[in-house]
Amino acid sequence: MEKINNVTEFIFWGLSQNLEIEEVCFVVFSVFYIVILLGNLLIMLTVYVGNLFKSPMYFFLSYLSFVDICYSSVTAPKMIVDLLAKRKAISYVGCMLQLFGVHFFGCTEIFILTVMAYDRYVAICKPLHYMTIMDQDRCNKLLLGTWVGGFLHSIIQVALVVQLPFCGPSEIDHYFCDVHPVLRLACTDTYVVGVVVTANSGTIALGSFVILLISYAIILVSLRKQSAEGRRKALSTCGSHIAVVIIFFGPCTFMYMRPDTTFSEDKMVAVFYTIITPMLNPLIYTLRNAEVKNAMKKVWGGKVFWKANGKQLEVI
Repeated sequence: MEKINNVTEFIFWGLSQNLEIEEVCFVVFSVFYIVILLGNLLIMLTVYVGNLFKSPMYFFLSYLSFVDICYSSVTAPKMIVDLLAKRKAISYVGCMLQLFGVHFFGCTEIFILTVMAYDRYVAICKPLHYMTIMDQDRCNKLLLGTWVGGFLHSIIQVALVVQLPFCGPSEIDHYFCDVHPVLRLACTDTYVVGVVVTANSGTIALGSFVILLISYAIILVSLRKQSAEGRRKALSTCGSHIAVVIIFFGPCTFMYMRPDTTFSEDKMVAVFYTIITPMLNPLIYTLRNAEVKNAMKKVWGGKVFWKANGKQLEVI
């Protein structure tokens, strides 16, 4: 069948049809987005200024913050502007790019969280071999793997959608372009595509979640052999990781581990993992992680000065 595409743009219904609610949401989500930017930038600057990249935990944490900024920026600015707009439109190309960005950065974040769990497993269960196993070369390869995995996942999602015909209507009951809402607008049977989409996204979300749960279960069991002080430090670090995992994977699993259907709650759930989680990540890692708090005190509580050669920052 020849592809027919009469749709050049899509119209979002947005978060609400009530003008007063949208005005309140505009203020609230504008504040949330500013917190996302400032909080995650603070963590990235702490790692950079403090020259903490040699520590695998800080290395991956800084990239998690970077991905959080990118992930939320794919949807939040457009959503915030649309809250005050009468006509919430996005071009067909813009919609496909947004779909790509959401899945690219979302999947990359899933893989980074999985790698961070592996890092904590090695640090706690194999402390004597930690620096050998998690050397800089391996960290770089693991990070590259997260980006490649996210790219491949996203390319598959977009490829499944762009080959579909769209002949109208073009209204999306959402505030950004995601696979399930867009599939509903295709003027052809999307059952097979929906199954592939669910298998692709669902396998990654649920599979990574199960791996993370098993990893942290092993870590918690191994803590029985640690001293009281060792358990306290390990739980402080792992507690923040576990909190992030639950907050992020809960909504993701709800959205993507199901058939090609949409629910009225989808928009609120999507807000949780596209905006709330990137905002909470810096707070969780700074408030619950003693090592991160100490690093920030050391970096921002000390004096930062340039070395004589003017090329490297040092903290005293």
